[in-house]
Amino acid sequence: MRHSWWGVVFLVVLVGCLYLLDAVLMPFIAGLILAYLADPLTNYFQRLGMKRPWAVSSVFLVLLLILILSLLVLIPLVVQQTKQLGEALPSVFNWVENILAPQVQEWTGYDLGAELTNVRETLVENWRDAGSYAAQALSQIGRSGMAFVSWVTYVALIPVVTFYLLLDWSRLLSSLADLVPRQWTSDVFRLAQRCDEVLSAFLRGQLLVMLCLGIIYAAGLTLMGLNFGLLIGVVSGLVSIVPFLGFIVGLVVALIVALFQFDTWWAVLGVIAVFGIGQAAESVILQPKLLGDKIGLHPVAVIFAVLAGGHLFGLTGVLLALPAAAVIMVLLREVKDRYKGSALYDAEQRPTEQQHHNDGQGRHDERESP
Repeated sequence: MRHSWWGVVFLVVLVGCLYLLDAVLMPFIAGLILAYLADPLTNYFQRLGMKRPWAVSSVFLVLLLILILSLLVLIPLVVQQTKQLGEALPSVFNWVENILAPQVQEWTGYDLGAELTNVRETLVENWRDAGSYAAQALSQIGRSGMAFVSWVTYVALIPVVTFYLLLDWSRLLSSLADLVPRQWTSDVFRLAQRCDEVLSAFLRGQLLVMLCLGIIYAAGLTLMGLNFGLLIGVVSGLVSIVPFLGFIVGLVVALIVALFQFDTWWAVLGVIAVFGIGQAAESVILQPKLLGDKIGLHPVAVIFAVLAGGHLFGLTGVLLALPAAAVIMVLLREVKDRYKGSALYDAEQRPTEQQHHNDGQGRHDERESP
């Protein structure tokens, strides 16, 4: 009973610290997650013969090259296509209202044009105001010098924290394992292994799946010559964190753009082929190779965890949402397994099994008695 109280006190203190130190903890939580994601690559470099400091430095070099490539190539293209999309929105809505809506009404009887006027005005107005809002936000940050310095400091701390955590990752895990009470060692290690499997499957595996799908969609749509193909592919890959959502969102948007741009059914078939190839690659190659048979988090659990974490603890809560959801899911499964193995769940059969055992023992004693 005393041990249970210690656990409750520890949990209350932990939640209180997260609530009070929300902004301060952000770079440390982000660094911890990045170190966890980069540890397998660091271990791989170590197996090639590198010492730990050189392996960590090699990982940071790889990440730096990816960041530089993104800043020089990918991000400018995405920003440019986003700007072009904002400029093309009025024309797209005119096409939908004057060409697509009458066809939809002819096929289904639904008047799509009546719903488009308010949507078009709202989107175009907000899109134009987005630039002014961003400028106001940046000017506000500039006027608040202390807040700007704090924000830059927190962002700059993330790679520093990641480097030192990754450098001493094995030592940190050994220290934490040494603090576990000896009578709980087997259960704690077993549950920690299950949590690691779930986190690895979702964080590492699902992130790689998202990246590969984004590349497939963006490359296919761009090779088709579709406007905003890179932007649609990147967004579809990011939204693929929820299974099938990226496929649905990307396919619908790409079909609308293809009909507006080419006005031919061959373009529609091309878009369907690109997303069909992406789904086939995900089912046949990406999911089996990157996720295997490990059980990830349910999409509903992902959405709820991110929203609840952001509402309760802000950005720190968003960063902690998925790891916390994985741990809670593993613990709930452990409770379920123990419940199904208890006398409460199997109360009617257990006495019967015990009675059979006693009857058998009694007959055995009768045969042995003189």
